[in-house]
Amino acid sequence: MKIKKTAGSPEPNARERLLETAIDLFAEKGYAGTSVREIVEQAGVSKPVLYYYFKSKEGLFLAILDIAENLQKDLLAGVLNSTGNVLDRLLILYRRVYAGIGENRNLYKMIHGLRSGPPQGAPGYDFTRYHRHMINAIHKIYEAGVDGGEVKKTAADEVAYLVLSLIDFCLHMDQVQPQLSDPQRPERLLRLAFQGIKKGMEN
Repeated sequence: MKIKKTAGSPEPNARERLLETAIDLFAEKGYAGTSVREIVEQAGVSKPVLYYYFKSKEGLFLAILDIAENLQKDLLAGVLNSTGNVLDRLLILYRRVYAGIGENRNLYKMIHGLRSGPPQGAPGYDFTRYHRHMINAIHKIYEAGVDGGEVKKTAADEVAYLVLSLIDFCLHMDQVQPQLSDPQRPERLLRLAFQGIKKGMEN
């Protein structure tokens, strides 16, 4: 994870170490199960350094989620700037999401646990924003295909939910049953689903 360093800080790499350490601990132990003491000890800094950057454990937690959102926005911007037909661009979306999770596995594990696991006593946060960003990106890809006469006109929301549900399912399978992991499965499923929205396949 590439985290911007802060100029004029008490310790040049302290902020980055705190963020990376907190992500690892939150992913492993959850928010409530992780103490400030554990974070600063593993990061090799003092508590005042954490408070200097983030004010509190809650501030550190929220900073991590903001970083995750910015990473997602950057990823989606790259996908939306890509060329190709609708299916090509949806496959690019999947590949980049998959690669991004591989590069930031503990960050994904932390957020996935907060969204789908038991309550952890974490501060309130609108996790639906991640979902909305994905839906909006898929809308734009699909609507460009409609405008270009490539795919038939249907409910954009349903297309987005179909694509996102396939991606989420495959990512979930990789997490809970890694022995059944198949990197090509999402592409096969997306190609199969795409046959239902090709122009000329009217019901």
